[in-house]
Amino acid sequence: MNTILQQLHLVHDRIAAAATDCDRHPNEVQLLAVSKTKPAADVLTAYQAGQRQFGENYVQEAIDKIQTLKAQCPGICWHLIGPLQSNKTRQVAEAFDWVQSVDRLKIAERLSAQRPGNMRPLNICLQVNISQEANKSGVLPSEADALAAAIAALPGLCLRGLMAIPEATDNSDKLTTQLLELQQLFDRMAEKYPDMDTLSMGMSNDLELAVACGSTLVRVGTAIFGSRNV
Repeated sequence: MNTILQQLHLVHDRIAAAATDCDRHPNEVQLLAVSKTKPAADVLTAYQAGQRQFGENYVQEAIDKIQTLKAQCPGICWHLIGPLQSNKTRQVAEAFDWVQSVDRLKIAERLSAQRPGNMRPLNICLQVNISQEANKSGVLPSEADALAAAIAALPGLCLRGLMAIPEATDNSDKLTTQLLELQQLFDRMAEKYPDMDTLSMGMSNDLELAVACGSTLVRVGTAIFGSRNV
């Protein structure tokens, strides 16, 4: 059996077990395969195994893969999960289905204005700096409501949820606290915005904890594709 296929099965098993352990249905948690730095051939292998959602960090690398795989992979769904600079918003607005890393109104306004009229609104997650680290991207939790309200009013976008990268720590209590704070923020905001259905948190090393804390989408790269290509 192909290694990527094997790893996909193992990750799905982990998600199912984690969901069952906290009395959730496995179908409540989606898998985003993070394919950054990996070749288009690896994405195609995962696609042929049934995976449809893929996450990329680097715009030009992603655009190259999107163009390469467009004809071979109908129904594929591309998420930008890395930082987005203003000079690349048009490329993203024209090619991606989701942007999970929006933390500034200026970026959101550009994405909305540049989204082609013949495409569905671009799905947006707010990236929240839940650990409030000075060197980390993301809107502060106290400022998330105001940013969400502004984004929800933009015609080319659809506000779908929240994303966070918690603090890199071995302290499971601290990590749990941050994940639960994001879940609570998500629950409050979802009452205001009916399209909000996505809580994106959890990666290869902590997906079980993230699922226990309410994640609806885990972002997994290494556990599927192996170590990142530098």
